[in-house]
Amino acid sequence: MDWIAAADFEVKIIICGNHDVTLDPGFYAEYGAKFHGQHLEDPQKCIEIVTEASPSIIFLRHQSALVRLIRPNGPKTIFKVFGSPYSQSAGTWAYGYESSAAAALWSTIPLDADLVVTHTPPYSHCDSRVEGMPVGCKALREALSEVRPSLAVCGHVHESRGYERVRWYPSPASSSPTTATPEQRDQVTRGVLPPPGSRKQSLVDLTGKTAPKLDNDDFAVNDVQTSLDILIRPPQNVLLLSLPDGPPPRPQSSEADQSTSSVLPSCLKGRQNNEPSRPRSQRRETCIVNAAIMANSWPHRGGKRFHVPIVVDLELPAWQEQ
Repeated sequence: MDWIAAADFEVKIIICGNHDVTLDPGFYAEYGAKFHGQHLEDPQKCIEIVTEASPSIIFLRHQSALVRLIRPNGPKTIFKVFGSPYSQSAGTWAYGYESSAAAALWSTIPLDADLVVTHTPPYSHCDSRVEGMPVGCKALREALSEVRPSLAVCGHVHESRGYERVRWYPSPASSSPTTATPEQRDQVTRGVLPPPGSRKQSLVDLTGKTAPKLDNDDFAVNDVQTSLDILIRPPQNVLLLSLPDGPPPRPQSSEADQSTSSVLPSCLKGRQNNEPSRPRSQRRETCIVNAAIMANSWPHRGGKRFHVPIVVDLELPAWQEQ
């Protein structure tokens, strides 16, 4: 955490994964002894290590945040990000969920989320293990096809590190019926990154400079512009947003998470049960990035191997001082 806190980025968005057992209080209360025997950790103190490391750290536990970059020499962009630690894994690991709960779990991603960060990948996108079979979550894929964020970042399946650009079906110009599955209807372009060992930066350009610009121009800020003066004031740059209800399995909450929910307009909260679908005409494409740093999976036979970080260049709306 010291290294992350010291890194010179205006904000660092953090989520947990299935190996972060001490950061899942409900799981650790039940299975902690399996991992640490008689030397149990205090999950709340572990969480505080993350949340108190730096004001620049945004720790998301199946919730969203409205983020405004305010450095004078920075891009001064504003965006809404949803982050979740949940994934399905073989064995007993943190932040797991049953397939029967998956649709309810991922239906809480706000429809206006610009960025979605999840530990698990969506089904059929950057989710194949060495054997070649996809292991991602089908319900997450369905949720992403409805939300259509500009960027969806995942990990978990280390061997599928890379990115895909997904043009969602139907496009605004197409309404012809089809019996194909969603995976067959959507147009998927697999990105190419430098090979392992290359000294080149693993850059994903979504701005149109060296690759076609991402076809996604509907941002959360379009809905909240009139509320910015009330909700975010300099030097505040992050507003942590609570979901109306906790995630279905082992819901967690804290006083910090709940502090702003009562004053938020509905467009800033998690998805409501009766919320109608937003028009998707300007959200045609999503870039899905598996940003795994580990190059092989546990138990890391032959030793741990690592990927270089992936850098994504993405255009987001800029806020204006009144």
